[in-house]
Amino acid sequence: MIVTALVDNSRLENRPDLGVERGLSLHISTMGKQLLFDAGSGQTFCDNAARLGIRIQDVDAVAISHRHHDHCNGVRHFIERNTSASIYFRDCESQDYRFKAFGFSSNVGIDKGLLGKNNSQLNLIQDTTEILPNVFLITNINQKYPQPKGNQYLYTESENGCQHDSFDHELMMVVKEEDGLIVFTGCAHNGVLNMVDTAVTLFPDTRIKAVVGGFHLVGLPVFNSIGGSKEDIREIGKQLLSYPIDKLYTGHCTGMKAFGLLKEVLGDKLEHLPTGRRVDV
Repeated sequence: MIVTALVDNSRLENRPDLGVERGLSLHISTMGKQLLFDAGSGQTFCDNAARLGIRIQDVDAVAISHRHHDHCNGVRHFIERNTSASIYFRDCESQDYRFKAFGFSSNVGIDKGLLGKNNSQLNLIQDTTEILPNVFLITNINQKYPQPKGNQYLYTESENGCQHDSFDHELMMVVKEEDGLIVFTGCAHNGVLNMVDTAVTLFPDTRIKAVVGGFHLVGLPVFNSIGGSKEDIREIGKQLLSYPIDKLYTGHCTGMKAFGLLKEVLGDKLEHLPTGRRVDV
């Protein structure tokens, strides 16, 4: 498998030509198919794809990890360039998504016009779905471990009122290759440990070649603070070591301070995945 970061919060130092945004989009080439996992918040991932020699027109399927704008609003630009790939969201109640902290509030949710269109490419799934051979989108995520503490600032608003986001709109993706699994997390609002535990439960006695995506260990993004204490982050690293994982590639909402703390524990198992980086998993 080849994974290319089409957009992330940062970029390779030697690629100033690539755009960055606070978002995530990964291109995946595996078993003769091309996948897109998340689409950022705008057109940047498409522009970067062209500069990286990747044709958006050739993507076979798209998985959207959750309904925050920095992962899904770029779908609008995807369907302008690719009219055949199936696009998958987790089915859930129609609601607004907000960030709230210290009296400040902002909309962080999906452009509802994307789902309001009668587009045959869009698919809403409720249960675990094999979208291509050995490519699984998983909606029922184990809750063995606490969710990230940074979730405390994230809310939903609907006709039922305002409440903390339960992340019933989040899914994870697992690709099963001959020599092991690759787990894609998006933002891991349900918790990276819970996602890994889910993969191990569904595919027992199977090596995890890599865990790829954001871990949402940032607290307040504007300050690049950590969600929880330093020991909380280190403990997550220790727990990750207890699972059969070869490598972890992360960026976006993990936050660089939390990345440094995880690196203390995970060492060479953990690597940064900025915009433009391509890894052979």
